[in-house]
Amino acid sequence: MNVGDRHYRTIWLNEDGWSVDIIDQRRLPHEFRVETVRDTTEIATAIRDMWVRGAPLIGVAAAYGMALQMRADPSDASLDEAWEKLHETRPTAINLRWALDAMRAHLKPLPESERAAAAFARAAEIADEDVELNRSIGRNGLEIIREIAARKKPGEPVNILTHCNAGWLATVDYGTATAPIYLAAEAGIPVHVYVDETRPRNQGAFLTAWELAGHGVPHTLIVDNAGGHLMQRGAVDMVIVGTDRTTARGDVCNKIGTYLKALAAHDNGVPFYVALPSPTIDWTVSDGIAEIPIEERSGDEVSLVAGMDAEGAMRQVRISPEATPAANPAFDVTPARLVTGLITERGVAKASAEGLAALFPDRAR
Repeated sequence: MNVGDRHYRTIWLNEDGWSVDIIDQRRLPHEFRVETVRDTTEIATAIRDMWVRGAPLIGVAAAYGMALQMRADPSDASLDEAWEKLHETRPTAINLRWALDAMRAHLKPLPESERAAAAFARAAEIADEDVELNRSIGRNGLEIIREIAARKKPGEPVNILTHCNAGWLATVDYGTATAPIYLAAEAGIPVHVYVDETRPRNQGAFLTAWELAGHGVPHTLIVDNAGGHLMQRGAVDMVIVGTDRTTARGDVCNKIGTYLKALAAHDNGVPFYVALPSPTIDWTVSDGIAEIPIEERSGDEVSLVAGMDAEGAMRQVRISPEATPAANPAFDVTPARLVTGLITERGVAKASAEGLAALFPDRAR
């Protein structure tokens, strides 16, 4: 996607050929800054502290983290150490483990002298694969938007609600939930997006709104609790969200608050779609509620909010009593029964073991 008149991915190799450049998402939407990371520890910090975030992008960043480790020390012990260090940064997003497993499996059989070059090459492949997966998700989701648009009055927009940020900033490019929206806009289909602010880190307000504004897509920022009201009033035609892990039977783990949107959509007959690349499917897990570990992040993310003050400086302020503790589960699980369909690179699957197995017979158990 473009920032101004220049195309950017969210992660790429620096011109030195080995260090890794990333868009520092902590500073958006008020400041666009590129940071350079030079070792595995810095990559781990970038993932843990959410300089980069979103399941697909975390996976690619971890792959580059493995490559940086192999540049510094290509031994087996170093390879395993990097896997552990990076895996513990964000336990919920399955793309992280998928990418780390793919890198280790690719590198372990190789002589140490070949590992660094092979690691950078494989990380670049994983990044390119992510772009193509998301482009395909966009094409498949576009057909759903076309069908809804065909039932509307001429010129009337398809109103889409999304939660958190499953845009190009959460991937290498295009995004998952936003890919169909971007392609619809480019195809001349009128669309309008309701953007959940997505507390506590406000990824919707900070990131999704910034993306859509940059792409010229009409959108409106709403508080998280407004979605159900809009659905009751018939103002939402469909919901599209992303996911950090999807089980083999179609349960969806995503940013906290997704489950409530799914309940409201179900109660009001609004289609609820989840857009995901296949590496986000965890074929080893069936029951999302019982088996997916839910990351508990710092309570400061709930008690403190950040923004730009009247002088243009970034500030962080407390919104609750200092003595009040805060709980901060980062994700929740939406049961498959509430999901209308899973938009993947191979097509739209029913949210069930049978539906996923039909699209991915080569991967399903």
